[in-house]
Amino acid sequence: MAEKHESAWAKSMTFKEQRTVIKRLLPYAAPYKWDFIWALVLAFLVSLINVGLPRLMQIYMDQYLRVHNAGLRIVLFFAGFYFLGTLIKAIFQFGQEFLYAMGGERMLENVRVRLFRKLHTLGMRYFDQVPAGSILSRLTNDTMSFQTFWSLFAAAIVALFSIITSFVAMYRTNAQVAWMVLAFLPILMFAIWYYQHFSSRVYRTMRERLSELNAKLAESINGISVIQEFRQEHRMNREFATTNDAYFETRQAMIHTNSLLLGPIINLLFALGEVGVLWLFGINAMNHFVLAGTIYAFIQYLNNFYNPMSNMMDSLSDFQDGVVAGSRVLRIMDDETYAPQQTPVDGAKITRGEIEFRHVNFSYDGKHDVLHDVSFTVKPGQTLALVGHTGSGKSSTINVLMRFYEFSSGEILIDGRDIREYDLAELRRHFGLVLQDSFMFYGDIASNIRMFDDSITDEQVEAAARFVSADHFIDQLPGKYHAKVLERGASYSGGQRQLLSFARTVAHNPKVLILDEATADIDTETEALIQDGLQKLRQGRTTIAIAHRLSTIRDADQILVLDQGRIVERGSHDELLAQRGRYYDMYRLQTAVDADKREALLKEESEV
Repeated sequence: MAEKHESAWAKSMTFKEQRTVIKRLLPYAAPYKWDFIWALVLAFLVSLINVGLPRLMQIYMDQYLRVHNAGLRIVLFFAGFYFLGTLIKAIFQFGQEFLYAMGGERMLENVRVRLFRKLHTLGMRYFDQVPAGSILSRLTNDTMSFQTFWSLFAAAIVALFSIITSFVAMYRTNAQVAWMVLAFLPILMFAIWYYQHFSSRVYRTMRERLSELNAKLAESINGISVIQEFRQEHRMNREFATTNDAYFETRQAMIHTNSLLLGPIINLLFALGEVGVLWLFGINAMNHFVLAGTIYAFIQYLNNFYNPMSNMMDSLSDFQDGVVAGSRVLRIMDDETYAPQQTPVDGAKITRGEIEFRHVNFSYDGKHDVLHDVSFTVKPGQTLALVGHTGSGKSSTINVLMRFYEFSSGEILIDGRDIREYDLAELRRHFGLVLQDSFMFYGDIASNIRMFDDSITDEQVEAAARFVSADHFIDQLPGKYHAKVLERGASYSGGQRQLLSFARTVAHNPKVLILDEATADIDTETEALIQDGLQKLRQGRTTIAIAHRLSTIRDADQILVLDQGRIVERGSHDELLAQRGRYYDMYRLQTAVDADKREALLKEESEV
């Protein structure tokens, strides 16, 4: 699979593909068009000055220095005029480069914001399929690279201005020599075409290698504890070195390409142009007198003819890199793996929190169902528990209820209304989800409980923490509710992070509470602390709980036993035990395991 993916990216981008990418990227720069327009106006004025200054020196040399007619006043006049022209040229060049660069930076900011916003519209399926490192590479490296490709447009237009004005000036000075200089232009155009054709393949491969490198880095950093636990450092080092070497090889190919086809080709053509100019003027000098000022001006015009093209050729590498990076960014913009879409009805509000599944089927890949004909009803204030072995469909049920994925068929009703008829913000406002792996954001305790919602007061934050007994460890922290939280809450234990997650849910006061193995990472003592809090939290709320510890759901109003996406048993704890089916076997097995653990613990304590 990897080879096929790599070969697809190794292909060169056709001119049509590149043109399509450029055409689609232009609207991102449209809001800042006046920055670019004024930059181009200044570039045109600079090209006129570049023509005027050599002409000024030609007049000075041929009409005054040659005939010894340059007095102090003449010398000061030409020197001052030349200095003034050079000063104005420098100011115009500064304005041109500043405006163009700022237009590019503003465009970059616009693209990143829109790309980040787009990522938050994509469904969970997209993030299941695309590595986080690859997404990060496109959001940072790719956007930065295709921002710089705008410099080619500036360089190309400046070069066009310079070619036209310089050629006109050369033609007026000596038409024969001017046509000779222009004869080298097709060679340059061919070099540009060949570079675009060949380098796009190199840059596409390089971008893909960089994406793989970032993905490998992200995987290593996120999994560093597992890597060290199983002593996988050497394997990870080898894999990273292999990926890094592959990236180095593409960078090397890029350097070879740029070194051969960019600056050197311009320098060669410029040198040939100089030789041709001197040769033709030398031939003319055999027949009649050639003024030194004319030769000086012509060399300057030749320099102005080729120098902007040299800058343009140097920008071609950024351009190719930017076009390839732009195509990768547009792939995200074009992706239609959206989160499930709502068709909200005006005035649709969740008031009671009654949940009903009617013959719901669901598939992650669109081919193989993981939920089959699931039907159940949970009345307001009731608790429904989902149990079953790994892969039985418990979390999938939660995923479709939370609208993380779209179900294939059937109906899900909230308060008797199709779940798709509620605004997504209304659903999120009244649904409280507590996962097994609690994610903490960088900041402090209070901000993680209120989730950066300033409408939740400090008193409400503290009350929520007390409600789930999180205040026991918070009060012992330096800074208490302003204690620092590192990335992913790494400085806190799993149980402490889970208590903060419970407090976060309590602070937002949802009508529907969803617990996805929420007490799995909490020790027995901590679990005992929050059971009373959870009991109070569930009062008046519809609760759906996934639990491996069957002892925590004994008081559930209804328990569903799932197997391979189907409901195979349903009833209360006592009713299911009386049936002596799957739930009975699971409960007996878990009770025996717990008894063995308690016996081992008591034995260990007695020995101590």
